[in-house]
Amino acid sequence: MVLAPLLSACPAHARDVLCREGNANFNAEFRNGVKVHVGASRSGDFKMLATRTCAAKLLWEKQELPVTTGAWQVDLDAFAVDFGDGRPAAAFEIKKSDSDCCSQYKIYELAKPPRLVRTITGGEFYSASDVDLDGRVEIWTNDAAAVDGFEKLTLGELDPPGIVLRFEQGKLLDVTAEFQPHFDDEIARISKEISADDLVAFRSSDGTLAASPTAATAEKLHRLRVVKTKVLEIVWAYLYSGRDQDAWHSLEQMWPTADVDRIRAAIVKTRLSGMHNQADGTSARPSPQKKKQVRIFDMDRKSVAGLRSQVNPPQAILLEIPPDFQVGQAAPSLAPAQLVLDLVIDAAGKVRSVDPAPQTTPPTLEQTALARTWKFIPALRDGKPVASRLRITVSAKQ
Repeated sequence: MVLAPLLSACPAHARDVLCREGNANFNAEFRNGVKVHVGASRSGDFKMLATRTCAAKLLWEKQELPVTTGAWQVDLDAFAVDFGDGRPAAAFEIKKSDSDCCSQYKIYELAKPPRLVRTITGGEFYSASDVDLDGRVEIWTNDAAAVDGFEKLTLGELDPPGIVLRFEQGKLLDVTAEFQPHFDDEIARISKEISADDLVAFRSSDGTLAASPTAATAEKLHRLRVVKTKVLEIVWAYLYSGRDQDAWHSLEQMWPTADVDRIRAAIVKTRLSGMHNQADGTSARPSPQKKKQVRIFDMDRKSVAGLRSQVNPPQAILLEIPPDFQVGQAAPSLAPAQLVLDLVIDAAGKVRSVDPAPQTTPPTLEQTALARTWKFIPALRDGKPVASRLRITVSAKQ
């Protein structure tokens, strides 16, 4: 596998991607010779770079398949990943313009010729990952397009409901209900942010909060809008994770009584028009039994004979690195400033855990959070993606 990794320093407020406004050049090749390229869009003159747009394509032998051109932002979320049918695939996240709320997610089988398997729309972001390391890759996203503008609230004011998708037997299923503990954590966090006094005040309102504020009521109206968004987020978290009864009970407990029927109907209509409608079905809630975890191949166990001949280690797609840091083998003179991290990387190339190597300096919370955003081509065993443990050195520049 040939790889040209991109180490990028993007602002903390911007989610890091391979190409934004034509600012990157990335190439990788799968073992069967199918290549991927993400970079600046080009004009009719191949030597003349177009400005501020991105493109992606798949190449094999002397042929190529354009994935997108002229996009404001393009990311390669996954490469050589098995989405559930036993065949390697690449997944692209595409945002056509900065003003769009949401992105496309296009999944291609890495065959000759490559085949478009599915296009998913409506999410602000997408992340293929195996969060519970059970060997199944899910697509984590949110239903941003469906709720943008709901009750005249913008995406800047509310967090869209999360949704989890997975391919099974060729069908795309909504499996959000299988991850209820994740949504329980969100519900607990949001609930703590609601002031009891503000909740009482909101329940005494008409629910729509449509009246034009005066200078004296603007601050109060703002507080009520904050409560309203958080109540909606709690209801959505229950509803999207398969707990309708809990969702409607929470709505009745926290929403103005006279407005409950109206808002409930609006919520149901919005969800039916959203990403749930793109799924081919919905999975049942799984049994509470503990899931069996996959084997994690240790890339640094040099004592295991033939391991590296069996497993190709993960390779970087995108690492967000602060301007004063670099990744690589540090020189001895940099040893006091270096971080040596042990990463567990799942079969979708996403970082599942970050730990300091034995007898090394622990990373800060910020550094750990940053490392969890890194993205890799997963380790491959006989051409199949597997979970792995990789040691990586992060050193301060001098």
